[in-house]
Amino acid sequence: MSEAIAKPLAKYAAYKRKGNFVFLSGVIAVDPAAGKIVRGYEDVPESVRERIGWTGEFSVDVKEGPIRAQSWYVLDRIRATIEAAGGSMSDVFKLVQYFRDLREYPGYNAVRKTFFGDDPPVSTVVEVSAMLPDESVLVEVEATAWLPQ
Repeated sequence: MSEAIAKPLAKYAAYKRKGNFVFLSGVIAVDPAAGKIVRGYEDVPESVRERIGWTGEFSVDVKEGPIRAQSWYVLDRIRATIEAAGGSMSDVFKLVQYFRDLREYPGYNAVRKTFFGDDPPVSTVVEVSAMLPDESVLVEVEATAWLPQ
C-alpha cells in the first residue's frame, strides 16, 4: 500500500472497493505515523504553498494557512488513495465535507478547485462540533469514486 494514502487513526480501512465503487473513510490532515497534525503552510511541500494561497505575509498566512494547508493535505491523501485503488480524481463523484466552522469553506473550496477544476464532484457540506484527534482539525472529507473493473 502506498505511503501517501490516507492513514486511519484507528483500526478501520482507509478505503473499500465494492464492485465498481470505492468508498473512502473520512480523511483529516493528520499523519498518524509521525503523530503530526497539519497546522499551516509550513506543513505542506514548499512546491504547493503558493498554488494553494501562501502569500508570504504573516498576517494573511496565519489566518488562511491552517484551512488551506489542511485542505491540500486531505485532498492529496484522497488523490493518492484513489490512485492506489486504480483510479484518479476524475473518478471521484461524491464528497462529504465536514467543517468545525463553515466560515472555513471558502479557503477549502479554493484548494479543492486545484484538484477538480471546473468539474467538481457532487458535495455535501456539514458543520460539526468536534473532530478527532483535537480541535486543531478543521476539515474532514470522505469520498466516493466510480472505478469500473
